[in-house]
Amino acid sequence: MSGHSKWSTIKRKKGAQDSQRAKLWGKLLRFVEVAAREGGGNMEGNPTLATAVQKAKANSVTNDNIERAIKRGTGELQGETYEETSYEGYGPGGVAVLVRCLTSNRNRSAQDVRSAFNSHGGKLAEPGAVAWMFESKGLVIVGAASTSEDDVFLIAADAGAEDVRPSEESIEVITPTDAMKAVRDALEGAGMTVESAELTMIPKTTVAVEGSDAKKVLNLIDELDELDDVQEVFANFDISDDFLASLA
Repeated sequence: MSGHSKWSTIKRKKGAQDSQRAKLWGKLLRFVEVAAREGGGNMEGNPTLATAVQKAKANSVTNDNIERAIKRGTGELQGETYEETSYEGYGPGGVAVLVRCLTSNRNRSAQDVRSAFNSHGGKLAEPGAVAWMFESKGLVIVGAASTSEDDVFLIAADAGAEDVRPSEESIEVITPTDAMKAVRDALEGAGMTVESAELTMIPKTTVAVEGSDAKKVLNLIDELDELDDVQEVFANFDISDDFLASLA
């Protein structure tokens, strides 16, 4: 499992507190709302909305909240207007960082993101500076306790997956973006526990960092994740599992 995916998994397990859950729910519902606004409220005809709803449900967001977010997006209920924007930069050790936001105020987002980079030894870069270092992929996480790596590989590869990467507690399945749903459905159909399925950005290469640089990188990622306007943060750091576990 990639370093960033591993750290995200650790944080999800730490993030059971009500305040953290409420912040996560707010971001997930914003994603649902924007997906409905841009592609309509019918999930069968709007795969982005289907992905947003699935992700929200996977994090225990209630159906009532999801339905209200869809109605805000389609205009049936009043809501704020959000737009997508992204920022690129470098963290300590030359780690590439890609930040995606959904915001109602671009100036606020830019100021908050810049402040986070400056606070942890990073710096913002020009658009396009690091985006080329990542590829858009589907990421399906399967609980390792529910199956074996070999079984996951056989089912996932047959459904169109590109790669399978095991770790101690889960198995990471990488897919082309248009094959993610088919892979997820195939794994669930085989009785495996799919912990999450989402579109993500996978780094083409990684940068090894350790010691103080590793701590600064993780602090930067955490601060960015905490910003209300930030939806997703992607980075190409490679930090050892033992070091990540020690920080958890």
